[in-house]
Amino acid sequence: MYEILKEKDEQFTIYHLKDLESNSWVKVAPERGGIITSFGVHGVETLFLNKKTFLDENANVRGGIPILFPISGQLHDGQYEWEGTVYNMKNHGFARNLPWEVIDTNTEDQASITIRLTSNEETKSAYPFEFEVIYTYILKDNELQILQEYVNKSDVQMPIYAGFHPYFKTSDKNLDYETDAKTYRDDNDDVVKSVSNGLDLTDKKESFVLLDAEEKKIAFSLPEINKKVTINYGEEFEYVYLWTEQGQDFMCVEPWMAQTDEMNRKEELYSIGKGESLKTFLNVSVQ
Repeated sequence: MYEILKEKDEQFTIYHLKDLESNSWVKVAPERGGIITSFGVHGVETLFLNKKTFLDENANVRGGIPILFPISGQLHDGQYEWEGTVYNMKNHGFARNLPWEVIDTNTEDQASITIRLTSNEETKSAYPFEFEVIYTYILKDNELQILQEYVNKSDVQMPIYAGFHPYFKTSDKNLDYETDAKTYRDDNDDVVKSVSNGLDLTDKKESFVLLDAEEKKIAFSLPEINKKVTINYGEEFEYVYLWTEQGQDFMCVEPWMAQTDEMNRKEELYSIGKGESLKTFLNVSVQ
């Protein structure tokens, strides 16, 4: 049995998706960047959330599953050039800081919510394209599915490299990852290293980037809650970034379509044709 409740937080309306049989849930704040703030399985929360940053509309939320669109990562000097014009854009794009519209909910055989973000004058000042982005969050038993559609409504090709920034709840900075990636780049010293030597982010400030995984999957255990997390994702997601902050109880495991600053490099951009769309997915299951 599934249900969806609309709950008013201190500032935002929260859509609370529930699987009553498995005691699992997903909480979504469409007004706050469409972010998932909570994902619990069998009564146990799996995500970290800094509530103070969530309530501060001028802050980037530290926690949950922020949406990265139209870019993932940073731009050199916070800007890029496109067709002779220089544009400014914040880290990870603007989708995580804008309100999304709820366009559908469903409780038949699952609990789901569909949200939409469309271009406007504000977005076009940073990203000169007409677009519509539609996400459907689906909860069923122990799995969260995120279905995505990126629609180009411009008269020209539209570049994107979207991604996700899930904050998983753990104080352990040296998780044991199941991945077929052989190498990673350590952004602390910009050296490519072997995954076989481990992926220990203890005392690390910058991220590790898995460079050559062929299987679109990564798994790891959260020792404090005794849960194993498996993330599956579409072929468009070429990289997984691993990042944490010292003294904070989270580990971010982030599938991205391209590496940071790709809007300037222009080597791996996804390009969506005029009037066309890109559909893909990301699934998070917990055992």
